[in-house]
Amino acid sequence: MQANVEITGLLPEHWDAVRDIYLQGIATRSATFQTQAPGWEEWDRGHLSNLRYVLLENGQAAGWAALSPVSGRSVYAGVTEVSLYVHEDFRAKGIGTLLLQRLIDESEQAGIWTLQSGIFLENAASIALHEKLGFRKVGYREKIGKLEGVWRDIILMERRSRLIGTT
Repeated sequence: MQANVEITGLLPEHWDAVRDIYLQGIATRSATFQTQAPGWEEWDRGHLSNLRYVLLENGQAAGWAALSPVSGRSVYAGVTEVSLYVHEDFRAKGIGTLLLQRLIDESEQAGIWTLQSGIFLENAASIALHEKLGFRKVGYREKIGKLEGVWRDIILMERRSRLIGTT
């Protein structure tokens, strides 16, 4: 059976499925420092409303991606942080690539010049995905935070737009 794949704006009606995918990522203990998913209102406030997407495969949410501002200061208006999660039944099938590429394309159209991600060292798949789409390692943050009482390290990655902020 041919898959029907659609990437659409992430709306409140997608939240239950998106939250479930987020909880799957949290459960891996290699995707985020979060230990529980927030409610819609909190999540909504923390992410840019025009740069959030859900990928539906045959009508089922297979993954989601969104951007968050890194600062409220106007000088950083074009710098955002990537959130990207794929449903456990759809991992390693190119869903992450499709979603991250959409974020890249749409963020440049919106005037974003830097996308950044903080990725746990153990999350080799996420690091490889980001590198494949033009992100580079720009730093290492040792013992930046604790997850369940254990200090964790992250790799800082960023992608600078080739269209925005180059002149």
